Amino acid sequence: MKLLKELAAIRGASGDEGEIAEFILNYVKSEMHNWKTTPTILSGDGFQDAVVLVFGKPTTAVFAHTDSIGFTVGYDNNLIKIGGPRTIDGMELVGADSIGEIETELMLIEHENGSTQLQCVNERTIDRGTNLTFKPNFRESDDFIESPYMDNRLGVWVALEIAKTLENGVLVFSTYEEHGGGSVGFLGRYLYDNYNVRQALISDITWVTDGVTHGKGVAISMRDQGIPRRSYLNKIIDIAKKHNIPFQLEVESAGGSDGTALQKSDVPFDWCFIGAPEDNVHTPDEKVHKFDIATMVQLYQTLMAEL
Repeated sequence: MKLLKELAAIRGASGDEGEIAEFILNYVKSEMHNWKTTPTILSGDGFQDAVVLVFGKPTTAVFAHTDSIGFTVGYDNNLIKIGGPRTIDGMELVGADSIGEIETELMLIEHENGSTQLQCVNERTIDRGTNLTFKPNFRESDDFIESPYMDNRLGVWVALEIAKTLENGVLVFSTYEEHGGGSVGFLGRYLYDNYNVRQALISDITWVTDGVTHGKGVAISMRDQGIPRRSYLNKIIDIAKKHNIPFQLEVESAGGSDGTALQKSDVPFDWCFIGAPEDNVHTPDEKVHKFDIATMVQLYQTLMAEL
């Protein structure tokens, strides 16, 4: 879990993914000589802060978004949400501005008219436009990992685990997912035009609900806000059953992912969201069962070999 702990600690709110992109690139360059197949690395100009690894002759791409939720400092230390973070009075936030490193706390101010104001507690005025994210706090027990930003640094970690044995496929480390999508459309178009890739798996983290619980295997999402094509979904479920990989079927009416962005693009991609369920969503205490992590890696390795 050392790599996962390092990933979870990197600051990378939506629109500010440069640091995690650099970390992924450095990791890939230092480790790929140990992998079964050496990938072509696509990044830099034209890719913004996304990173794409192309292995062999790909037919399927795994999308894992690198960005996180957080807050932007507005005027007079007021805070504006990035994505949909939970707001809990006293939660610890970190960042950096032109003066230096920042450690602060979220303060909820309730007004008489019923409105709520978000501010950070700090002795000085923080530079407006500064991003703040949850303070790293990685905890591991026999059965669980608990940390800020399991969504989606765990999805990134799974993709990097796949890289070790992947022969044919694409790993896409995308950006902007938490704040409405941004890079998936042009990345999907690039893969379709240059490699004829038309299948996607979304390596992301879902929620513990009444129907999806800890410790029963990775969740295969049959739908959320978006609806994947049933023939592709059935193919994935059949492969999981054939290999006796424990999984849970998720059916939700809301929520979105890189898959939603692909579906709304003009590229004819099939996609399916597959991820471990977590509790305490969008808080500093996101909690995932290790068995669900293990089955997530197992299913992705199997699907990338068979799809």
